[in-house]
Amino acid sequence: MKRSILACLGLSAALSCHAADAPMAPRMEVHSLAREFVAFWDGTQGLSESERVQAFKTQVGAKFPEFYDVARYAGSRSEAEHDEIIRRNIAVFGKQRQAYLDKVSQFDADLPRHIATFTSAFPEFKPEVTTYFLHSLGEMDGGLREFGGRRYLVFGADGMVRYHGNGNEAAFFHHELFHVHHQAQAPDCDDSVLWQRLWTEGLATYVSKVLNPQANDKEMLLDLPEGSAARVRGQLYTSLAQLEQVLDSGDEKQLGSLFHMDGASVDGLPPRRGYMLGYLVAQEIGKTRTPSQLARLSCAQARPLIKAAIGELKRQATPASGQLKTP
Repeated sequence: MKRSILACLGLSAALSCHAADAPMAPRMEVHSLAREFVAFWDGTQGLSESERVQAFKTQVGAKFPEFYDVARYAGSRSEAEHDEIIRRNIAVFGKQRQAYLDKVSQFDADLPRHIATFTSAFPEFKPEVTTYFLHSLGEMDGGLREFGGRRYLVFGADGMVRYHGNGNEAAFFHHELFHVHHQAQAPDCDDSVLWQRLWTEGLATYVSKVLNPQANDKEMLLDLPEGSAARVRGQLYTSLAQLEQVLDSGDEKQLGSLFHMDGASVDGLPPRRGYMLGYLVAQEIGKTRTPSQLARLSCAQARPLIKAAIGELKRQATPASGQLKTP
């Protein structure tokens, strides 16, 4: 049966993307605040910096306080620090404005199209998650967030401009949609534990490659910061050996080193290498399982497979060069 996804984005509107001819139509509730940031920015250029910060809070932030209010940070960020982040993002927006508007227009058409292709690969997918498209104040291009016990899928137009440019974003959209699907399939996964974040991020990256076999490292977001993909491959054995030692860690320094671009370096290893390592682990496990089978694995079921895959990848890698052996 043909499945059609309808475009459904609008300013500050809660709308639905759905398969009109399916009895259990997948739907996505979408709130778009991206253009409202532009309207705010254009309309406040005559104000002082402090007045613009306050205007942002009233005109944009108040429409999604769960994301924009400083209370979200539970004391780890002060009001003054939060205001400074808002001020900096307002100050630099002029140089990004046109590219940002182009991204907003592109998103309106792209999201329904990528939902449709993802649903073709995962017919059981139910995108029933509240989704926001907005200016993220430099935080993100996309990802799941939880506020007050409720899940949100957030797309940051500013982050998409910064990290993706005009490149093909299919792999990025499929990566984020898979996170929504995977949480429904394997709700026992906890991203605060290193090996589980390795699995969730690595599997989302692997699925994005399966659905987009021509995607390169940049399009799969494996080369952030630029040059890191080659560095991880060049230090693969060492990176895998270090990963084995910290698999059960919940330490923020270890998590940051593996998954954040600004994470502190550990033993001189590349930042954000956890995405590449997780991708290779999922790829290894995927040699004998379909993407749908991988998605249905609970984290408890995945744990021994992950350990075995890391061991096999180390066996394939040569300690001298760090590269995987070629068959």
